[in-house]
Amino acid sequence: MHRCRLIAILRGVKPDEVEAIGAVLESAGILIVEVPLNSPEPIESIRRLAARFHGKLLVGAGTVMTPSQVNAVAGAGGEIIISPHYDVRVVRESKAAGLYSCPGIATPSEAFAALEAGADALKLFPAEAASPAVLKALRAVLPKETMVLPVGGIDATNMRPWLAAGAAGFGIGSSIYKPGDSAATVAAKAAALLAGLA
Repeated sequence: MHRCRLIAILRGVKPDEVEAIGAVLESAGILIVEVPLNSPEPIESIRRLAARFHGKLLVGAGTVMTPSQVNAVAGAGGEIIISPHYDVRVVRESKAAGLYSCPGIATPSEAFAALEAGADALKLFPAEAASPAVLKALRAVLPKETMVLPVGGIDATNMRPWLAAGAAGFGIGSSIYKPGDSAATVAAKAAALLAGLA
């Protein structure tokens, strides 16, 4: 997150296209890639990304709901586990496997419980149901070093208020990739997003 504040969420990506998309993301400087587990053959996509971009991209899974899914991602070489919700079992299994954990939270109670369980960062989700004001209030009570990443509805036009409120970065879904997007399309979207951060 210190090198680039964006996580590319490749929901719907297929294994035969994922490496070309990973290459344009790396070239753009977007260095964290999430393959949601409700994508086609997600573990195979994670395996291919992890093998090709080891040490270059931080690759992992999103929409992780169970400890067994954590273990499948770890077995494929994934390094980060992202969930839409907070489940203590998923966080603890992630940490036991040596992976980064980023559970979804929507309330202070969930945020503090996730941190107590060992979460490395918090996904504020869905961001459309919150606001920069909500994030600012949350940041006022969380430990200063806590990374909070709004996810949902974020694009190049609306990042600045969230950054001003203390967002450490963002998970970016359809604004970086929609099923069927070519690598060239993803490269153009990445450039627009990075311009929005500048």
